[in-house]
Amino acid sequence: MPRNHQQLQKLLEKLGTPDIDRDLVWQALTHSSFANEECVPHNERLEFLGDAVLELLTSQYLYREYPDLPEGELTRMRANLVCEPTLAEIALELGLGELLLLGKSQLATGGKQRPSLLADAVEALLGAIYLWGGLPTAEEVYWRLFQQPLLLLERGELWHDYKTRLQELAQKERPGDVLVYQVVSESGPDHDKVFFVALNWSGRIIGRGNGRSKKEAEQMAAKEALKKFSSE
Repeated sequence: MPRNHQQLQKLLEKLGTPDIDRDLVWQALTHSSFANEECVPHNERLEFLGDAVLELLTSQYLYREYPDLPEGELTRMRANLVCEPTLAEIALELGLGELLLLGKSQLATGGKQRPSLLADAVEALLGAIYLWGGLPTAEEVYWRLFQQPLLLLERGELWHDYKTRLQELAQKERPGDVLVYQVVSESGPDHDKVFFVALNWSGRIIGRGNGRSKKEAEQMAAKEALKKFSSE
């Protein structure tokens, strides 16, 4: 898979880190499937580091901006800010999908659009920026990346537990009917499976989704179903 150095430069300029070590950034964008094929470092260690940096910066922001909220509420807000859907949306805004280095199996199953891989790449990228520029630089990039999610959080509009939200709406409309999530198919090897889920409600399919785990696929099916609720 060719590396688009020009597109990468545009990304780094957007992040305010045009002078960062390119090898480190490419590692942050390298999935293990590509690394195994090409014998190069992958992004999992950077993802581990970036996850910790992300939690620290988010916790610091919430602690400072919401001094009257208890620990439980702060934890819930942080979970919405650092969850997979929020990170995947940030990745899409940055165009990270086109820069991800994926193996043949991931490319064949739509890995460049898969929320879990996009979210992992954001964390790995933040980890790389932290290693290069330290916490102050990572914090500057954090503000650029999370400006919109933080605004939505302030407005009370940041909600990514699609299953819970759908359950509430469904119970209001038909209290006795149950939402049923069913795995209809699986693809890929055991270490890299993709699950496909259909969501049944009152005898009809109202949503479909796929993901690397059953939980992720169910969330995507609920997300699709919520669009139908909002349009009716």
